Amino acid sequence: MSLSLQTNVTSLVAQQNLQTNTTSLDNAITQLTSGYRINKSGDDAAGLAVANGFRSNIAELQQGVSNANDGTAILQTIDGGLNNISNILNQLQSLATQGATGTFSGSYTTLNNEFQTLVGEITRQASNVGLASGGSYNVSLSVYIGGGNTVANSEVTINLSGSANTVDATGLGLGSAKVDNASDAQSAISSITAAVAQLGVVQGVVGDGENDLTYAIGLANSQITNESAAESNIRDANIAQEASALTQQQVLQQSSVAALAQANSEPQALLKLLQ
Repeated sequence: MSLSLQTNVTSLVAQQNLQTNTTSLDNAITQLTSGYRINKSGDDAAGLAVANGFRSNIAELQQGVSNANDGTAILQTIDGGLNNISNILNQLQSLATQGATGTFSGSYTTLNNEFQTLVGEITRQASNVGLASGGSYNVSLSVYIGGGNTVANSEVTINLSGSANTVDATGLGLGSAKVDNASDAQSAISSITAAVAQLGVVQGVVGDGENDLTYAIGLANSQITNESAAESNIRDANIAQEASALTQQQVLQQSSVAALAQANSEPQALLKLLQ
């Protein structure tokens, strides 16, 4: 290479390398301080798109888990009400059995008053848990969780709609039950037995819904973990690797500065030729 006063090619090369090393050093510092390998679209445009897709799925699943927990809480409240109604039915069965025997020597009026009070309490509690006729939960409940390839695969449905899932006195067939004599008490026993069976069906629907939501939460949490790991592989910085790169780029930057200083002094050698 010829020596020139006008163009110091060696200096230009040193400047270019210094700029490259400085850019690499800045990038290493950015990754170490942010914790991310991708800090702007230009770092990895294709990878950023994939990572953003994972992040969106994770956000959906996290809210889905919250939805499922809310749904479970509602079903547990309903379940508690159904257990209370079951206990009331047991008490009604005892009263009906007491009045159905020919040896009953008490007051049928008193017996029936207690019986009707308990029947009314069934309706009150059924209304409180939303499973009276037209109640807030006498519907098909859909809990959206996400993670599926279709809406249907992303939600859990608990069907508590229709008269078969009402547990008020009318829904359980106890609207006209009474124990004001032995014959009516015997009829009431049959009605209560049928009510117990119907209540059991509703309890089964609620219990299955609780189990389905528990399994759905487990799957969603697993998907969150796996998709978080996939996103991390794309988006997060490899700290050990970047720490090593930082040291390397610091050394290269320092050597580039030293070399540039040396290159800038080369034209001075031409002055020797002019002496």
